[in-house]
Amino acid sequence: PIMKALTTETERKIRMVQLRTVSKREKILFPVVLLLLVALLLPDAAPLLGMFCFGNLMRESGVVERLSDTVQNGLINIVTIFLGLSVGAKLVADKFLQPQTLGILLLGVIAFGIGTAAGVLMAKLLNLCSKNKINPLIGSAGVSAVPMAARVSNKVGLESDAQNFLLMHAMGPNVAGVIGSAIAAGVMLKYVLAM
Repeated sequence: PIMKALTTETERKIRMVQLRTVSKREKILFPVVLLLLVALLLPDAAPLLGMFCFGNLMRESGVVERLSDTVQNGLINIVTIFLGLSVGAKLVADKFLQPQTLGILLLGVIAFGIGTAAGVLMAKLLNLCSKNKINPLIGSAGVSAVPMAARVSNKVGLESDAQNFLLMHAMGPNVAGVIGSAIAAGVMLKYVLAM
C-alpha cells in the first residue's frame, strides 16, 4: 500500500535498462574491498559483514565450486533449522508476550514502513536530476529483507506493466540495505558494549 500510495501508474511503468555488465574482476574485488574498509573503519561490524563477503567471494571466484554449492544449499538449510530451534526454545510465551517485546515488534513494523517510503521518495527525487529514469518501486527494496523486498517491488511493477521486470534492478538496493543494516548493527554493538 505504501508503494502504490507514493507512486503514480506512469512511474510504476518506468522500464529500466541494464547500464553495463559487471566484470568478474569487479565481482571478486567488491567483497574484498568492502571487508577491508569495514574492518578499518568499523571493526565491530567486520565479523557480520565478513561472513557476507566470504560467501560472496566463494560464489564469484568459482575456485571452490563444491564448497560454494554446499554453503548455498545444504548448509544454509541446516543452519536455519538450528537457528529456529535455538531461538524457538528460548521463546517462552510469558517471557515473549510482554509490552516491551510487542513494542519492539511495533517499532520494527514502523521502521520497515519508513524505510519503504523513504526509498520510494529518494528514487523519485533522483528522477528529477537523472537522465536515465529510475522506477521508484526499486527504492522500496532498500530494506534489508532479502530477497522478499525485491520480489515485492518486482510484483508491484508487473501489476502495472506485465513486461516490466524489476527484480534484478531491485536486488541492488536490497543488498545495499543488508550492508547498511550490518554496519548499523556494528555501530550499535560498539556503543552498547562500550556502556
